[in-house]
Amino acid sequence: MSLLISEIFGPTYQGEGPSAGQLAAFLRLSRCNLTCTWCDTPETWDTSRYDLTAITRRMTDAQVVHEVLAIPAPLVVITGGEPMLQMDRLVWLADMFRANRRRVEIETNGTIVPSNGLLNAVRQWNVSPKLANSGLPYRKRINSEALRRFNSSGRAAFKFVVEHPAELEEVAKLETEYRLAPIWVMPQATTSVGVLARMREIADETLARRWNLSSRLHILLEGTDVR
Repeated sequence: MSLLISEIFGPTYQGEGPSAGQLAAFLRLSRCNLTCTWCDTPETWDTSRYDLTAITRRMTDAQVVHEVLAIPAPLVVITGGEPMLQMDRLVWLADMFRANRRRVEIETNGTIVPSNGLLNAVRQWNVSPKLANSGLPYRKRINSEALRRFNSSGRAAFKFVVEHPAELEEVAKLETEYRLAPIWVMPQATTSVGVLARMREIADETLARRWNLSSRLHILLEGTDVR
């Protein structure tokens, strides 16, 4: 069997959430179970615009570990797409990275219930439940069991992509229903000007709710949307 890989790259910076600014290697897995309207990695799932067969690399576990470890960065970020679609292959990868003194984070949309083995193998989970601005129905973007499992692990941070200040109330409802903590709020924007403008719009209310505010460092540095 092989892993479906979109790209492996670094060293670079983790651009979002609690580890923003840290030196990192990225392992981006292909395929996703959601189709968010503002997704910035459509090449991992959108067959209407991309030939996924042509742009996806099939690699063995050992090949992935070798290529990632060749990148001089202490943090490995496993992202997507939705990496949990290949969950059964990730425990060994996480173990190998940790055995080589790499910290591991997995970024997930929080719709797939993690196995006990993977939940315990990963130090940091960056769980990003999607809001209504994703264009998806609630039942598809919110999985109650998965959110509760991630939250009870004590290893998860919950990151929400916000387009307008009014959407913070939607975040608050999810916080209350699932007792999510800690919460990070991040602006939805594709330019550095847009990121800063939206951060200013949501900063005061985010602070009043005692949540954390995340920028999108990669966009700020590049001045535009990048992968």
